[in-house]
Amino acid sequence: MQNPAAATSASEFAELPATASHGPLRIEYRWVNETACDAPIAVFLHEGLGSISMWRDWPQALCERLGMRGLVYSRPGYGLSTPRPHDVKWPVDFMTAQARDILPALLDALDIDLPERRSMWLIGHSDGGSITLLYAALHPDALAGAVAIAPHVFVEDISVESIAQTKQLYETTDLRAKLGRYHADVDSAFYGWNDIWLNPAFRDWTITSELAPIRVPLLAVQGHDDNYGTMAQIDTIADCVPHAELVKLDGCGHSPHRDAPQALNEAIAAFVSKQK
Repeated sequence: MQNPAAATSASEFAELPATASHGPLRIEYRWVNETACDAPIAVFLHEGLGSISMWRDWPQALCERLGMRGLVYSRPGYGLSTPRPHDVKWPVDFMTAQARDILPALLDALDIDLPERRSMWLIGHSDGGSITLLYAALHPDALAGAVAIAPHVFVEDISVESIAQTKQLYETTDLRAKLGRYHADVDSAFYGWNDIWLNPAFRDWTITSELAPIRVPLLAVQGHDDNYGTMAQIDTIADCVPHAELVKLDGCGHSPHRDAPQALNEAIAAFVSKQK
Protein backbone atom coordinates (compact mmCIF):
# COMPACT_ATOMS: atom_id res chain seq x y z
CA MET A 1 0.00 0.00 0.00
CA GLN A 2 1.27 3.43 -0.93
CA ASN A 3 1.92 5.52 2.19
CA PRO A 4 3.04 9.05 1.28
CA ALA A 5 4.44 11.22 4.04
CA ALA A 6 3.97 14.79 2.90
CA ALA A 7 0.87 16.94 2.44
CA THR A 8 1.78 17.71 -1.17
CA SER A 9 4.36 16.29 -3.52
CA ALA A 10 6.26 16.81 -6.71
CA SER A 11 5.77 14.40 -9.56
CA GLU A 12 7.02 10.84 -9.19
CA PHE A 13 7.30 8.17 -11.86
CA ALA A 14 6.01 4.63 -12.15
CA GLU A 15 7.59 2.15 -14.56
CA LEU A 16 5.07 -0.04 -16.36
CA PRO A 17 6.45 -3.16 -18.08
CA ALA A 18 5.80 -3.87 -21.72
CA THR A 19 2.72 -5.93 -22.56
CA ALA A 20 1.08 -7.19 -25.73
CA SER A 21 -0.75 -3.86 -26.04
CA HIS A 22 2.09 -1.41 -25.26
CA GLY A 23 5.83 -1.09 -24.76
CA PRO A 24 7.48 -0.13 -21.46
CA LEU A 25 6.03 3.11 -20.10
CA ARG A 26 7.14 5.73 -17.60
CA ILE A 27 4.07 7.32 -16.02
CA GLU A 28 4.18 10.66 -14.23
CA TYR A 29 1.99 10.68 -11.11
CA ARG A 30 1.43 12.76 -8.03
CA TRP A 31 -0.38 12.27 -4.73
CA VAL A 32 -2.51 15.04 -3.26
CA ASN A 33 -3.86 15.29 0.29
CA GLU A 34 -1.26 12.65 1.02
CA THR A 35 -1.44 12.69 4.79
CA ALA A 36 -4.94 11.16 4.62
CA CYS A 37 -3.29 7.75 4.28
CA ASP A 38 -6.36 5.74 5.33
CA ALA A 39 -8.84 7.75 3.27
CA PRO A 40 -10.40 6.46 0.05
CA ILE A 41 -8.48 7.27 -3.11
CA ALA A 42 -9.84 9.55 -5.82
CA VAL A 43 -8.13 8.99 -9.17
CA PHE A 44 -8.21 11.96 -11.57
CA LEU A 45 -8.21 11.33 -15.34
CA HIS A 46 -7.40 14.38 -17.43
CA GLU A 47 -8.83 15.65 -20.72
CA GLY A 48 -7.48 14.98 -24.21
CA LEU A 49 -4.91 17.78 -23.98
CA GLY A 50 -4.40 17.56 -20.22
CA SER A 51 -1.71 16.51 -17.79
CA ILE A 52 -1.03 16.64 -14.07
CA SER A 53 -0.04 20.29 -14.19
CA MET A 54 -3.07 21.36 -16.23
CA TRP A 55 -5.39 20.35 -13.37
CA ARG A 56 -3.72 23.08 -11.27
CA ASP A 57 -5.05 23.01 -7.69
CA TRP A 58 -8.53 21.60 -8.35
CA PRO A 59 -7.78 17.97 -7.34
CA GLN A 60 -6.29 19.21 -4.07
CA ALA A 61 -9.31 21.37 -3.30
CA LEU A 62 -11.79 18.62 -4.16
CA CYS A 63 -9.93 15.96 -2.17
CA GLU A 64 -9.92 18.23 0.88
CA ARG A 65 -13.65 18.75 0.42
CA LEU A 66 -14.32 15.02 0.08
CA GLY A 67 -11.84 13.85 2.73
CA MET A 68 -10.10 11.70 0.15
CA ARG A 69 -6.54 11.11 -0.97
CA GLY A 70 -5.98 11.94 -4.62
CA LEU A 71 -3.94 10.24 -7.33
CA VAL A 72 -3.31 12.41 -10.38
CA TYR A 73 -1.35 11.11 -13.35
CA SER A 74 -0.43 12.00 -16.92
CA ARG A 75 -1.41 9.37 -19.44
CA PRO A 76 1.20 8.14 -21.94
CA GLY A 77 1.88 10.88 -24.46
CA TYR A 78 1.14 13.69 -21.99
CA GLY A 79 2.90 15.74 -19.34
CA LEU A 80 6.16 14.11 -18.34
CA SER A 81 5.02 10.57 -19.12
CA THR A 82 6.49 8.56 -21.99
CA PRO A 83 5.79 10.56 -25.17
CA ARG A 84 3.90 9.16 -28.10
CA PRO A 85 6.37 8.43 -30.91
CA HIS A 86 5.59 10.91 -33.65
CA ASP A 87 5.02 8.17 -36.22
CA VAL A 88 2.47 6.38 -34.01
CA LYS A 89 -1.25 7.17 -34.29
CA TRP A 90 -3.65 6.40 -31.47
CA PRO A 91 -6.07 3.61 -32.50
CA VAL A 92 -9.83 4.15 -32.56
CA ASP A 93 -10.17 2.21 -29.28
CA PHE A 94 -7.42 4.17 -27.52
CA MET A 95 -9.67 5.11 -24.58
CA THR A 96 -10.67 1.48 -24.02
CA ALA A 97 -6.97 0.54 -23.88
CA GLN A 98 -6.41 3.18 -21.20
CA ALA A 99 -9.23 1.78 -19.05
CA ARG A 100 -8.46 -1.89 -19.71
CA ASP A 101 -4.65 -1.86 -19.58
CA ILE A 102 -2.89 1.34 -18.53
CA LEU A 103 -4.81 2.41 -15.44
CA PRO A 104 -4.90 -1.09 -13.90
CA ALA A 105 -1.16 -1.44 -14.58
CA LEU A 106 -0.49 1.88 -12.85
CA LEU A 107 -2.55 0.82 -9.82
CA ASP A 108 -0.55 -2.43 -9.72
CA ALA A 109 2.74 -0.50 -9.91
CA LEU A 110 1.66 1.66 -6.96
CA ASP A 111 0.64 -1.39 -4.90
CA ILE A 112 -2.98 -0.29 -4.69
CA ASP A 113 -4.63 -3.56 -3.75
CA LEU A 114 -8.18 -4.78 -4.42
CA PRO A 115 -9.69 -3.61 -1.10
CA GLU A 116 -8.32 -0.12 -1.77
CA ARG A 117 -9.68 -0.21 -5.32
CA ARG A 118 -13.12 -1.18 -4.06
CA SER A 119 -13.22 2.06 -2.05
CA MET A 120 -11.72 4.12 -4.89
CA TRP A 121 -13.48 6.82 -6.91
CA LEU A 122 -12.65 7.82 -10.47
CA ILE A 123 -13.10 11.46 -11.49
CA GLY A 124 -12.53 12.05 -15.20
CA HIS A 125 -12.87 15.01 -17.54
CA SER A 126 -13.62 14.87 -21.29
CA ASP A 127 -11.59 11.95 -22.75
CA GLY A 128 -10.76 11.15 -19.13
CA GLY A 129 -14.50 11.05 -18.43
CA SER A 130 -14.94 8.50 -21.20
CA ILE A 131 -12.09 6.42 -19.76
CA THR A 132 -13.77 6.67 -16.35
CA LEU A 133 -16.97 5.21 -17.79
CA LEU A 134 -15.07 2.43 -19.54
CA TYR A 135 -13.13 1.52 -16.39
CA ALA A 136 -16.38 1.40 -14.39
CA ALA A 137 -17.85 -0.95 -17.00
CA LEU A 138 -14.77 -3.16 -17.37
CA HIS A 139 -13.91 -3.35 -13.64
CA PRO A 140 -17.29 -3.18 -11.85
CA ASP A 141 -15.91 -4.77 -8.68
CA ALA A 142 -12.83 -2.55 -8.43
CA LEU A 143 -14.44 0.82 -7.80
CA ALA A 144 -16.71 2.59 -5.30
CA GLY A 145 -18.07 5.26 -7.63
CA ALA A 146 -17.41 7.41 -10.67
CA VAL A 147 -17.79 11.02 -11.77
CA ALA A 148 -17.69 11.71 -15.53
CA ILE A 149 -17.31 15.41 -16.36
CA ALA A 150 -18.09 16.44 -19.96
CA PRO A 151 -17.53 12.87 -21.17
CA HIS A 152 -17.88 11.61 -24.73
CA VAL A 153 -19.88 8.45 -25.44
CA PHE A 154 -20.22 9.06 -29.18
CA VAL A 155 -18.87 11.57 -31.69
CA GLU A 156 -20.90 14.71 -32.41
CA ASP A 157 -20.45 17.23 -35.22
CA ILE A 158 -19.82 19.97 -32.65
CA SER A 159 -16.88 17.98 -31.27
CA VAL A 160 -15.25 17.45 -34.66
CA GLU A 161 -15.78 21.07 -35.67
CA SER A 162 -14.26 22.43 -32.44
CA ILE A 163 -11.31 20.05 -32.62
CA ALA A 164 -10.63 21.08 -36.22
CA GLN A 165 -10.68 24.73 -35.13
CA THR A 166 -8.28 23.92 -32.30
CA LYS A 167 -5.85 22.42 -34.83
CA GLN A 168 -5.89 25.65 -36.81
CA LEU A 169 -5.22 27.65 -33.64
CA TYR A 170 -2.40 25.30 -32.66
CA GLU A 171 -0.69 25.78 -36.00
CA THR A 172 -1.26 29.53 -36.41
CA THR A 173 -1.29 31.11 -32.94
CA ASP A 174 0.61 30.89 -29.65
CA LEU A 175 -1.52 27.94 -28.49
CA ARG A 176 1.37 25.54 -29.08
CA ALA A 177 3.64 27.61 -26.83
CA LYS A 178 0.97 27.79 -24.12
CA LEU A 179 0.39 24.04 -24.15
CA GLY A 180 4.16 23.51 -24.14
CA ARG A 181 4.20 24.60 -20.50
CA TYR A 182 2.34 21.43 -19.58
CA HIS A 183 3.94 18.76 -21.78
CA ALA A 184 7.55 17.67 -22.30
CA ASP A 185 6.66 16.85 -25.93
CA VAL A 186 3.75 19.11 -26.83
CA ASP A 187 3.40 17.77 -30.39
CA SER A 188 3.10 14.25 -28.98
CA ALA A 189 0.22 15.37 -26.80
CA PHE A 190 -1.56 17.56 -29.32
CA TYR A 191 -1.39 15.45 -32.45
CA GLY A 192 -2.08 12.20 -30.60
CA TRP A 193 -5.41 13.69 -29.55
CA ASN A 194 -6.15 15.79 -32.61
CA ASP A 195 -5.28 13.22 -35.26
CA ILE A 196 -7.51 10.49 -33.86
CA TRP A 197 -10.49 12.77 -33.28
CA LEU A 198 -10.23 14.08 -36.87
CA ASN A 199 -9.66 10.63 -38.34
CA PRO A 200 -12.73 9.70 -40.47
CA ALA A 201 -12.57 6.20 -38.97
CA PHE A 202 -13.23 7.70 -35.54
CA ARG A 203 -16.49 9.33 -36.65
CA ASP A 204 -18.38 6.11 -35.88
CA TRP A 205 -16.75 5.57 -32.48
CA THR A 206 -19.19 5.01 -29.64
CA ILE A 207 -19.12 3.33 -26.24
CA THR A 208 -22.87 3.36 -25.61
CA SER A 209 -23.13 -0.43 -25.94
CA GLU A 210 -20.35 -0.88 -23.37
CA LEU A 211 -21.90 1.04 -20.47
CA ALA A 212 -24.58 -1.40 -19.25
CA PRO A 213 -22.25 -3.30 -16.84
CA ILE A 214 -21.73 -0.15 -14.73
CA ARG A 215 -23.13 -0.89 -11.27
CA VAL A 216 -21.34 1.65 -9.10
CA PRO A 217 -22.81 5.08 -8.29
CA LEU A 218 -22.30 7.31 -11.32
CA LEU A 219 -22.53 11.08 -11.64
CA ALA A 220 -22.35 12.67 -15.10
CA VAL A 221 -21.83 16.44 -15.41
CA GLN A 222 -22.15 18.68 -18.47
CA GLY A 223 -22.08 22.44 -19.04
CA HIS A 224 -24.80 24.02 -21.16
CA ASP A 225 -22.19 26.06 -23.07
CA ASP A 226 -19.83 23.18 -23.89
CA ASN A 227 -18.44 23.65 -27.40
CA TYR A 228 -17.11 20.07 -27.51
CA GLY A 229 -20.36 18.26 -26.79
CA THR A 230 -24.07 18.63 -26.11
CA MET A 231 -26.40 17.40 -23.38
CA ALA A 232 -27.05 14.40 -25.61
CA GLN A 233 -23.84 12.92 -24.19
CA ILE A 234 -24.97 12.66 -20.58
CA ASP A 235 -28.62 12.06 -21.52
CA THR A 236 -27.40 9.01 -23.43
CA ILE A 237 -25.45 7.88 -20.36
CA ALA A 238 -28.68 8.03 -18.36
CA ASP A 239 -30.41 5.92 -21.01
CA CYS A 240 -27.65 3.29 -20.82
CA VAL A 241 -27.12 3.43 -17.03
CA PRO A 242 -30.54 4.15 -15.47
CA HIS A 243 -29.18 4.72 -11.96
CA ALA A 244 -26.80 7.47 -13.16
CA GLU A 245 -27.43 10.97 -11.82
CA LEU A 246 -27.02 14.00 -14.08
CA VAL A 247 -25.96 17.56 -13.31
CA LYS A 248 -26.36 20.23 -15.99
CA LEU A 249 -24.51 23.46 -15.24
CA ASP A 250 -25.55 26.91 -16.45
CA GLY A 251 -22.90 29.38 -17.60
CA CYS A 252 -20.39 26.58 -17.99
CA GLY A 253 -18.36 25.36 -20.96
CA HIS A 254 -16.29 22.23 -21.50
CA SER A 255 -14.22 22.56 -18.30
CA PRO A 256 -16.53 22.80 -15.29
CA HIS A 257 -13.60 22.54 -12.86
CA ARG A 258 -12.37 25.85 -14.31
CA ASP A 259 -15.64 27.45 -15.42
CA ALA A 260 -17.81 26.62 -12.40
CA PRO A 261 -15.63 25.00 -9.72
CA GLN A 262 -17.88 25.85 -6.79
CA ALA A 263 -21.00 24.42 -8.42
CA LEU A 264 -19.07 21.35 -9.56
CA ASN A 265 -17.55 20.71 -6.15
CA GLU A 266 -20.96 21.10 -4.49
CA ALA A 267 -22.49 18.60 -6.89
CA ILE A 268 -19.72 16.04 -6.44
CA ALA A 269 -19.63 16.41 -2.66
CA ALA A 270 -23.41 16.02 -2.39
CA PHE A 271 -23.35 12.95 -4.62
CA VAL A 272 -20.47 11.26 -2.78
CA SER A 273 -22.02 11.95 0.63
CA LYS A 274 -25.21 10.14 -0.43
CA GLN A 275 -23.22 6.96 -1.06
CA LYS A 276 -21.83 6.71 2.48
